[in-house]
Amino acid sequence: MTLPRSAYALITLGTAALVLSALVFAKTLLIPLVIAIFIWYLLNALALAYGRIVHLPGWASMTASVLTVSAILAGLVEMISNNVAQVTKAAPGYQDNLERLMTAAAKFAGFTEIPNVAQIVEQVNVTSMIGEVAGSLTSLAGNAGIILIYVLFLLIEQRTFDQKLTHLFTNRDKERKTREILGHIQEDIQAYLWIKTLTSLLTGAIAYGILLLVGVDYAAFWAFIIFLLNYIPTIGSLVATTFPALLALVQFDTTIPAIIVIISLGAVQFAIGNLLEPRMMGRSLNISPLIVLLSLALWGNVWGVVGMFICVPITVALMIVCANFPETRPIAVMLSGNGELSRKPGKKSEI
Repeated sequence: MTLPRSAYALITLGTAALVLSALVFAKTLLIPLVIAIFIWYLLNALALAYGRIVHLPGWASMTASVLTVSAILAGLVEMISNNVAQVTKAAPGYQDNLERLMTAAAKFAGFTEIPNVAQIVEQVNVTSMIGEVAGSLTSLAGNAGIILIYVLFLLIEQRTFDQKLTHLFTNRDKERKTREILGHIQEDIQAYLWIKTLTSLLTGAIAYGILLLVGVDYAAFWAFIIFLLNYIPTIGSLVATTFPALLALVQFDTTIPAIIVIISLGAVQFAIGNLLEPRMMGRSLNISPLIVLLSLALWGNVWGVVGMFICVPITVALMIVCANFPETRPIAVMLSGNGELSRKPGKKSEI
């Protein structure tokens, strides 16, 4: 029996509502799994790169990949710990500069009574804030163990993925179609992640040089934050520009360094994000900018910061899947930037 189009629309809306509800209510279970999948994907991508560049065997490439990621994580933990200690020592000087800026701003605005930093802090529920921070750190530590377990099991299970996919389908045409779609998703997401990583590294390196020349404290830490935030579309680059400028504002006695930082970093973000990156991406990720913003808002509300990082890869995967079925092809067209899909099934990526 053929259902009317209105029934299909209702079924689609109902399914979407159920999926969204499941994503919200099961996020404590799903977020560690999604992070583990991305780490697993990164390990495999690095292992593939080691195999192609250094010509290592499979086991040696994966070992080198795991050691590389472990070393990077250990270095980041040490860098963050050192920065926390340095911030504690420099805090009195930052407070003096902040009070001076607040005094100047209050006088300019015409206020007669000027509160100091201590009076403002008294209005904040410090106990509640400490409790929230401690809870977040505890949750992060707990999830780190779960994520590690997920990654280990994914690495163990990946040897049988191909065999399972073969036994999953009795129809060889369906198997070929499924492998084709999965290959397209992997190629486009891999292209996005590599290009985004390269442009983020370039942005972080240039930002490090600028912050070092200006004399902003913790230049290496802020360069890493800028590198990380560039994975979040649009909002990430704005935040990455604002935070170092605010530190420069409270670090120095004049506002000139902060102005130099925000103008320089803004120019770098604009040049790389709006000129270089689109040329490198080409047509392989032909996603509508409006869809990217809506996806960012949706996944940010559903899964927080983690959702902001994964919104573009998820949208890419959704567009590729929809493009390969006649019933959902209009959805892929609406998700695309100009109505033309990046490629048809069987066509190699342009990257």
